[in-house]
Amino acid sequence: MTQEIHGTVADGFEAVREEFAAFVAGERPDYEGQLCAYVHGREVVDLWAGDGVDSGSLYGVYSCTKGAAHLVTALLVQDGTLEPDRKVTYYWPEFGAEGKGALTLRDLLSHRAGMIGLDAGFTDQELADDRALAERLADQKPFWRPGTAFGYHAFTIGALAGEVVRRATGRTLQEVYEERIRAPHGLDFYLGLPEALEPRYRSVQPMMPTAIQQALLDEVPSGPHTLASIAFNNHVPDPGTMEGYANSRAVRAKGPASAGGVASARGLAGMYAAAISDVDGRGPLLKPDTIAEVSQIHSVGYDLVARTHRAFGLGFQATADAWHPFLGARTFGHSGAAGAQAFADPHSGLAYGYTRRRMAFPGGAAPENQRLVKAVHTAALAN
Repeated sequence: MTQEIHGTVADGFEAVREEFAAFVAGERPDYEGQLCAYVHGREVVDLWAGDGVDSGSLYGVYSCTKGAAHLVTALLVQDGTLEPDRKVTYYWPEFGAEGKGALTLRDLLSHRAGMIGLDAGFTDQELADDRALAERLADQKPFWRPGTAFGYHAFTIGALAGEVVRRATGRTLQEVYEERIRAPHGLDFYLGLPEALEPRYRSVQPMMPTAIQQALLDEVPSGPHTLASIAFNNHVPDPGTMEGYANSRAVRAKGPASAGGVASARGLAGMYAAAISDVDGRGPLLKPDTIAEVSQIHSVGYDLVARTHRAFGLGFQATADAWHPFLGARTFGHSGAAGAQAFADPHSGLAYGYTRRRMAFPGGAAPENQRLVKAVHTAALAN
């Protein structure tokens, strides 16, 4: 039975609804997801499909959380509270242990610190708590000489940035996000989900790869003590599952800034719209110079953790390089492990958010984002 598509699109964006419907028709019968987009601060797409889902349903968005964390650091850089070229130890003296003393905040935010995890790994309780992660990481020897290369800090970048924010402001990154970004704009994107909103959370479902997809996954070189295993905490005796991480109430309650966020597609797109556009009479959060700074590519080439080509701005993924080369050069955002994606393209004024419930193959931004982003971007340019 063909799934019904719910929601609305603005005039001129009908092709986006058609593309979403065509994609959903080819998915498993239990597909569940949301798509939202703004153009120059105006909501133009708000669609969803699936049993029991609506526009207010909330999902674990994994590394899309990093986008919220880096928006906080961008605001603090814009304020002058943080200076990217200061050493991290200026804010956090203990971080200088084990040869990390020369590392700048710019390099830390650009995944160049070599602080992807611990030799001994983290406990589940630590993974839910950025303060605990930061305390453990301060004494860890880097896995490469800081500043000489880069690799994806999957579970640690938010905690590292968060400790700098806490030392500089006296507030946690999550508190700054709530006070300056989420609450003023009424965003359904939480770094710390209130218990009262738990009924709106849709638990992440495990990936269901085909036989061919499973064979491809099995071909990926792995080992218990590789950089990739350490970065994703898979070298501990009982590493758990990716879906189990987001489905943990402890993670959702504390909202660790690397991967613990909970959002709807409206929340994702709304945050990036607020970053670059006037929304409901509020001016954009970021000034043009700040956008140029955070979207400028800082790390590009071979990612030591992902073992492939990657590009990062000042924390954010360089979305045009990573996923959608037709987008503007200053596009910035972040994808998430279950398949979510969110970004802002200042050139077109597009802010995009996508969520899905079941983990997508092969991880990161789900493949359907290719066709959905293209459809939204084409309509945005035509209107």
